[in-house]
Amino acid sequence: MAVFDFGAWEDQFYLVMELVEGTSLAQTLTTEGALRADRVASIAAQAAAGLAVAHRQGVVHRDIKPGNLMTSFDGTVKIADFGIAQFVDDPATALTTAGQIVGTSLYLAPERALGRPAGPASDMYSLGCVLYQLLAGRPPFQADTATGTLYQHVDAAPVPPRELGIDVPAPFEAYLLGLLAKQPEDRPTAEQVADWFRQDTWRGHPQPLTAPQPQRQPAPLPANQPVPGATNTYALPSTGPARPASRRRAAPVQRPSTRVFVRRRPRVASAIAGAIAFLVAVLVGMAWMSPDTGSAETPEPGPDITAESSQD
Repeated sequence: MAVFDFGAWEDQFYLVMELVEGTSLAQTLTTEGALRADRVASIAAQAAAGLAVAHRQGVVHRDIKPGNLMTSFDGTVKIADFGIAQFVDDPATALTTAGQIVGTSLYLAPERALGRPAGPASDMYSLGCVLYQLLAGRPPFQADTATGTLYQHVDAAPVPPRELGIDVPAPFEAYLLGLLAKQPEDRPTAEQVADWFRQDTWRGHPQPLTAPQPQRQPAPLPANQPVPGATNTYALPSTGPARPASRRRAAPVQRPSTRVFVRRRPRVASAIAGAIAFLVAVLVGMAWMSPDTGSAETPEPGPDITAESSQD
């Protein structure tokens, strides 16, 4: 809600604010009761966006409740009544001069119930209480006295809305319970809440499944062809040409024996040639080293005796 002016009159401060033609959420709860989840999500996104602007300026509202959230006739949500707002860096206003807590007990954050200063996370807790009430028709914590309600804010866990029979998607419920976390640092920021509810994540739609890819069918095997990995046995035909598969299986058996035979022949031939050369060398050596006995055994020719007798 826009603020046009401010001032003081007879020692009282005032604000001049925008006039909203519509109703507050408190009036809506009275006339309509609990709201549908999609409408509450729209309210959450708009209210959080408005709080994000205030928080960026260092301003904490401190009194977020259904009566201070206005909806115009076109459905726009406006945040009203910044009368007790404070700056984040001003902890002196956590309590009034009488020692009483400032704010409404039904929507008060646990840290404020303990007397600690308010911060942006305190506004988010209060907004969570409002959203819970819009869904369930009642606030998350409520006791007979204001003090009893404050104790519940500090110690009690909120009942999940779906356990109360509320039709709300599971992601929405989980995020809402996160807004109601007891520790301020565990709550999402106003900007995060606004972004989350603007999307369809809160609806909990399942992600589309990837279409299964068509599987290739293996090519049909020839007749009597063994299936890989199987233990089938097939009878070979007694007549006719051998199958190519049989020749391929027989080839690896013959090749190793042929290669071994070819490698051995050069070795045998070399051994035979070496032995012959050796024998020849031995024979030649023996002939060369033996003594020459041919002249002693053959008598030399003597004088011609017949010729001498004819001369006498």
